[in-house]
Amino acid sequence: MRSFPWLPQYVWQRLRRRPIAHGPLHLIICLADHFEPSFDPEGGGEFLSRHEQGHRVERWCREYPKALQDWRDADGWPLRHTYFYPAEQYDEGLIRRLAEHCHSGWGEIEIHLHHGIQCPDTSENTRRTILEFRDALARLGCLSFEHGHGTPRFAFVHGNWALANSARGRWCGVDDELAILSEAGCYADFTLPSAPASSQVAKINALYECSIPIDQQAPHRRGRDLRLGCSPTVFPLIIQGPLMLNFSRRKILVFPSIENSEISNVNPPTLKRLGLWRKAGITVRGRPAWVFIKLHTHGMDPRAQYALVGQPMQQFLDSLLSPQKEMCLSYVHFVTAREMANIALAACDGREGNPGKYRDYVFQPAKAGFRPEGTLRKEM
Repeated sequence: MRSFPWLPQYVWQRLRRRPIAHGPLHLIICLADHFEPSFDPEGGGEFLSRHEQGHRVERWCREYPKALQDWRDADGWPLRHTYFYPAEQYDEGLIRRLAEHCHSGWGEIEIHLHHGIQCPDTSENTRRTILEFRDALARLGCLSFEHGHGTPRFAFVHGNWALANSARGRWCGVDDELAILSEAGCYADFTLPSAPASSQVAKINALYECSIPIDQQAPHRRGRDLRLGCSPTVFPLIIQGPLMLNFSRRKILVFPSIENSEISNVNPPTLKRLGLWRKAGITVRGRPAWVFIKLHTHGMDPRAQYALVGQPMQQFLDSLLSPQKEMCLSYVHFVTAREMANIALAACDGREGNPGKYRDYVFQPAKAGFRPEGTLRKEM
């Protein structure tokens, strides 16, 4: 049970959570891309050359729109990635090219960090790294601002999953990491779920604010669920993706596999998996018809790219967005991490109707002007 602290909570949720019985359902889908151009799965930990990284990013920015431009959500948006770029691998040229891709309507860039690999990191170094990278991204027209002004705000993903030193001392070393992130302007963390990694906490399938002081180790292991009529006060919010058991895929013919919302070549998107993501029931309490589905992937990993831009994704989008799905009163909204956090905050404030109206509710992009093709449905 030490490796599966979430199982009791999982069983409890499965006994208590019920599907929506009536009314339209809005599926709010975010794809958090742990975007690492330097990563070489066969390199034994060595980074790819700068030339090869540039080639990878250029190919991605050119080919991704071609592959998926034909599929649009209920508001006219394509499936976009939120590119969580590693702060410790900052390369202005690569980020400029990725930012052009994003400013053309294909995603947004946020902050990713691997640290404490060889030895535990320090609070001072973590704070300096985050702030320097935050300001560098803001200068390139990335990140966002609260109501359009002030200091840059950002979403975060922890490399190696070890948010706030939650992996038993490995791959981090900074107990007060969430406090540092909060001071630096982080409005939401998108790391979880991390199962089967040892950093997985017991609280699952939830949108919440930490109930443990955020200067302590792994304060996200407990929290208060976001709910209608109660604006959160503790940031960053914790926005989790679905974590389920998949009994249709078994290991050693007996044990169910873990559904942790990862998209890769061996775990491509399918309607069967969508059923599990929906069943996880991640919502703002009191707004059950807005279902939040945060997925994650590694877009620069060759072991994921076919699933992201090839036939598996195209078939999935074709089925997901078919007219028959709309007849079942299920509306799809492809959002970035920033937009997902905004929609969650709008739900807390009692906003109603089409959640797509609240993409810029609090945190607004540094570079505005692009609007999707198609006509926004005013009410759903």
